[in-house]
Amino acid sequence: MKSDPRSGPLTGLRVIELAGIGPAPHAALVLADLGADVVRVEGPRGRQLQLADADHVDMGLRGRRVVAADLKSAEDLEMVLDLVGRADVLLEGMRPGVAERLCIGPQACLKRNSRLVYARVTGWGQHGPLATAVGHDINYVGLSGALHAMGDPGAPPAPPLNLVGDYGGGSMLVLVGILAALFERSHSGRGQVVDAAMVDGAVLLSQMLLALRAMGGWSDRRGTNILDGSAPFYRTYACADGRHVAVGALEPQFFGALVEGLGLSPETVGEQHDRQNWNSMRELFAERFASQTRDEWVASFSGLDACVTPVLAYGEAAKHPHLVARQTYVEVGGVVQAAPAPRFSRTPSGPPSSPPAGKVPVAEVLTDWSA
Repeated sequence: MKSDPRSGPLTGLRVIELAGIGPAPHAALVLADLGADVVRVEGPRGRQLQLADADHVDMGLRGRRVVAADLKSAEDLEMVLDLVGRADVLLEGMRPGVAERLCIGPQACLKRNSRLVYARVTGWGQHGPLATAVGHDINYVGLSGALHAMGDPGAPPAPPLNLVGDYGGGSMLVLVGILAALFERSHSGRGQVVDAAMVDGAVLLSQMLLALRAMGGWSDRRGTNILDGSAPFYRTYACADGRHVAVGALEPQFFGALVEGLGLSPETVGEQHDRQNWNSMRELFAERFASQTRDEWVASFSGLDACVTPVLAYGEAAKHPHLVARQTYVEVGGVVQAAPAPRFSRTPSGPPSSPPAGKVPVAEVLTDWSA
């Protein structure tokens, strides 16, 4: 029987995750964090539950059970379809057509369970000229227009890790789609297919910049815009110890506090939004920040509303007093990781649970889901 009862606003929701990489497992993790009963279906060889170092488990698999099923086997496929018949959501991140070839695509699943929300997350989407093309986060973000706007103008665009495509444009978008489809089902009684594409999500995340561009407030020329690092008051600066601070003094009152904290006069700095002055202002700010260590600047700006904060590495961030107070990072099984988010007042999520130590029989889940 299920040994780890979940808590949270999604308690009682039954989710099948078809094993994959990237945004789909992350979306499954979030659903499990929020209380859903998530079961990950892996092939006989499947994704390894252990990383190369056997002493470290993959915390990306936390919060759900894993079952082994060979979808090319008629018997195993039937067992998984039995699970589908009892599930609320099926989540998959395969290339278009793969699930259909495995006989577990939307048509087969919705025939078994008309209330099922069948959620699909891919890079290019389920249709279009590139639908079946290979790609990774950097490719989807590159095609969306978002990557072009990032990085120093004197260098190639800098990829924002895999946060914008895989997780912002992929995982978060498919989660919105799942929850929207579940809400619609509460009225119609019918499930449907959710087609979440990372390229679509990256464009959706860019909507504010697209709106600015339409109003003449954003240029396609990187290094000339207020949020791309060219503005002296919205960028990072190196300090004397080689570490960095982040400056986000957009509003005039914050800009004034920034100038004050740097020990400069408004006359020396010049007018905030005079772009002809930005190069000299950047140089002036860079020189000042380079004169002290990062933590000295943090102390100097303490109490000033200047939007100046340290740039922390993950190891430092986990120990920051604010994140400690909010328990934004938690430790499970000796591994520091992200706590469930967001927070809820009446139906709080419990702490994240460890990933499975091994695979459980499909029959065990069928018994749990028989009610």
